[in-house]
Amino acid sequence: MKILSYNVNGIRAALNKGFASWLDSTAADVICIQEIKALEKQVDTAALEALGYHHFWFSAQKKGYSGVAIFSKIKPTNVTFGCGIEHMDFEGRIIRADFDKVSIMSLYLPSGTNIDRLEYKFKFMAEFQEYIDLLKKEFPNLIICGDYNICHHAIDIHDPVRNKNVSGFLPEERKWLDGFITSGFIDSFRYLNPEPHHYSWWSYRSNARNNNKGWRIDYALVSESLKDNINRAYILPEAKHSDHCPVGVELNF
Repeated sequence: MKILSYNVNGIRAALNKGFASWLDSTAADVICIQEIKALEKQVDTAALEALGYHHFWFSAQKKGYSGVAIFSKIKPTNVTFGCGIEHMDFEGRIIRADFDKVSIMSLYLPSGTNIDRLEYKFKFMAEFQEYIDLLKKEFPNLIICGDYNICHHAIDIHDPVRNKNVSGFLPEERKWLDGFITSGFIDSFRYLNPEPHHYSWWSYRSNARNNNKGWRIDYALVSESLKDNINRAYILPEAKHSDHCPVGVELNF
């Protein structure tokens, strides 16, 4: 099962940049999308259907903002739109598709762009942890893909010293992510790839992407129960439809 995750920074813009033909070339079974910035009715879904994908959308109430989606060649047994926590669902940040052997979530965790949003980010993280702790009891084989807006370790950011007081690399954020992972998940990419200089997001400023001055903030976290099923995990920086790039994990069943 080949699973990708991609913050596209606007699905309509990504489609205009060749997203559909790129997706076809990946042969992904499931792709989790974040920051769709659109309603389903605003998107040319025929391009996805032509590739054989079922598509499920959960948009934010605010137009042109946030939103998540899952595209899958395998028809899910169930799709859950949101998580039932009103403030999270208002911003369209969680969607989950259940399959016979695994449940896959597309997550878009808030960024802490200012004091108010940073406070909201911590509120979201605390309540999300509680939500997942309960969900794992019902779905022990869980994969949470998405943009977490946090670098876990110094190896995951190009300049850990200068960014130590920047949201996305704050000690409190990193501590939360560490606790979340150790609560029963595996960082699939880092599990198989211990090398530095692998990132999934680059600022549009200062030619950051060409100089590979990036952050690894996109993850495919896999339940520990699926550890022996992890076959490959990777980042695809050559895909350039967004300021992020896709991350992927492949599982053998």
